[in-house]
Amino acid sequence: MRVAIVAGETSGVLLGAGLIRALRARVETLHVEGIGGPQMIAAGCRTLYPMERLSVMGLVEAAGRYLQLVPVRRRLARAWKANPPDVFIGIDAPDFNLRLEYFLRQAGIPTVHYVSPSVWAWRRYRVHKISRAVDRMLTLFPFEEAFYRAHDVPVSFVGHPLADEIPMESDRIRACDALGISASGKVVALLPGSRMSEVKYLAETLIYAAKWLHQRHQHLDFILPVADELTGTYIRNEIVRCGGEPHITVIEGQSRTAMAAADVVLLASGTATLEALLLQRPMVITYRTHPLTYQIMKAMFHVPWVGLPNLLAGKAVAPELLQAEATPERLGAAVLDILENPQRQEESLEIYRSLHEQLRRDASARAAEAVLEVAGST
Repeated sequence: MRVAIVAGETSGVLLGAGLIRALRARVETLHVEGIGGPQMIAAGCRTLYPMERLSVMGLVEAAGRYLQLVPVRRRLARAWKANPPDVFIGIDAPDFNLRLEYFLRQAGIPTVHYVSPSVWAWRRYRVHKISRAVDRMLTLFPFEEAFYRAHDVPVSFVGHPLADEIPMESDRIRACDALGISASGKVVALLPGSRMSEVKYLAETLIYAAKWLHQRHQHLDFILPVADELTGTYIRNEIVRCGGEPHITVIEGQSRTAMAAADVVLLASGTATLEALLLQRPMVITYRTHPLTYQIMKAMFHVPWVGLPNLLAGKAVAPELLQAEATPERLGAAVLDILENPQRQEESLEIYRSLHEQLRRDASARAAEAVLEVAGST
């Protein structure tokens, strides 16, 4: 069996690696080629282009890369039309993959898209484009499956690999020991995002929120995990520029351990909010981006929340403070409100546990089975 696959960023690479391994467990001879990162290559994917060329975010930020990506997509389409794979799998990166899927499907190549774009939240008109581009949409969340069924798009809810990976019970004391911090005090984890563009929008605000909290709760400690050395240097310089804050410990990597060790997590909207949910940690969700990007997205938004915990629960379980509302004082007050209300914490954690159970479905295996159905190999 020959599979073509394209993943656009780190989260997609992890999904792709799991999917490739699950396919190998079911198919005797499997050849995989396309675009992917180290984990996909280790799983047996022959990479044709550097994945970093696809990894862009935001409407304004992405515009500058568009002209660079079009020739790559055209070359891939020509190559796979000339030598068709049994199935093409686009993982996330919808602006790149959906167009490629459309070209390939028109040429008679079965197509699967893994990870739904946020079409249920904004730019809903894209669902018509999706219906023309894909033979099957694989969704991570149940509310996405319901959306596609309502629009007559073939869909399979496969669950989320993180729900399979993260245990139902997390050990806070062990996480604190791993980070070398005391489990007896109160700890707040600060996560301004994984990309430098996100960090630059949120770092100063989170540092001042920590200062605001420490003035009112002197025994609080803060952990701030960063993605790499470059981001760590930027954050440490920001802490100094903001007047210093000795109670913020900056660590490289270990974001999941930092969340597991925390009493409350203050974090940027995104996949990290799902990790916090699966770790069953109370959280405050925030986000800032380019003002023009935010205004465009806000005008097109069709859901009342941006945080995955709230979308999955169908109600505001975690406070959200976005863009202009994301001030140090408001963020600090929201964190303090959680710390001072144990009953509210317990109620949210009960919801998070139930959601974890819903998402725990052996996602890579289910995704592989759906891919084989589309390819006609079952």
